[in-house]
Amino acid sequence: MKPKEQTQNETQANFRRKDLAKIHIAKKQLGMDDKTYREMLFNITGFRSAADLDSKQRWAVIKHLKARNYRSQHKSAKASGMNRTTAPDRAPLLSKIGAILFHLSLPWSYADGMAKKMFGVDKARWLRPDQLHKVTAALIYHQKRIYKRKEGSVKS
Repeated sequence: MKPKEQTQNETQANFRRKDLAKIHIAKKQLGMDDKTYREMLFNITGFRSAADLDSKQRWAVIKHLKARNYRSQHKSAKASGMNRTTAPDRAPLLSKIGAILFHLSLPWSYADGMAKKMFGVDKARWLRPDQLHKVTAALIYHQKRIYKRKEGSVKS
């Protein structure tokens, strides 16, 4: 096999692995049992296993799962550790922080930076609930300030 052909095969294999990983992560995220998952695959592609799918069929399945509210994790969420489950007392606050960050188009590293600056803690997910309240309040204040500034520039 020529070196160029080998790298193309490796690239195709990498895409296949990534697509299959997305499909299985979406299955878990959407809470599909095995029977439902295999029926969904069969209805879309005619196959009952994702391993049998070609790239177009994998893309069709991923598109279908995204239409069903599958959302892949952003790289900043993975780096921040926000793709892991958290303690029940912190989960609502972290969810609110995540929503505000999403609304402001900011990465999780922004909240990590706030945690470091405000409390000397490297990751926002490691904060205590009382500290998370303060970070949430700071983000809400930041959000209001940005929208007040945008409103002022629109009226001028």
